[in-house]
Amino acid sequence: MNERSTTPRAYVHRVQYYETDRMGVTHHSNYIRWMEEARVDLLEQIGWGYDRMEQEGILSPVTGVQCRFRAPTTFGDSVEIEARVSAYRGVSLEMSYRMRRQDGELVCEGSSSHCFLDRAGGFLRLRRDFPDLHARLLSLAQEQPEGKAPEGTAPTVPAD
Repeated sequence: MNERSTTPRAYVHRVQYYETDRMGVTHHSNYIRWMEEARVDLLEQIGWGYDRMEQEGILSPVTGVQCRFRAPTTFGDSVEIEARVSAYRGVSLEMSYRMRRQDGELVCEGSSSHCFLDRAGGFLRLRRDFPDLHARLLSLAQEQPEGKAPEGTAPTVPAD
């Protein structure tokens, strides 16, 4: 993030040779890994990387994932991944992802759903238990273009 904006910068991944299949294109399973890389990067940018979350006793498992492939990528391509908080409800989080090749072509769109648990597996209410993280996620959820969550996601409701 830059000093003037709270909008996180996009994450860039360079396609590695081992990520490609026999046809020379990126194997489909890698796009979900890249979504996680971008999510981890976004959380680090807002000061809540997974290392801090785990130190604080916050677990955030993936509860769902969706991926739609638009165009192939190959070894050496740079893929810019825009990760956004598309919905946040205090105990759950939905992320959306748009991936573009270096030529600007949209190659993949996806989403992931998460919840927040304590170490014993109980649900955390971030508004009450971690107000700073709650405020940061709520702010990111409200930054959606035109005040609207991406198609196929639920609206943001600031609940706990």
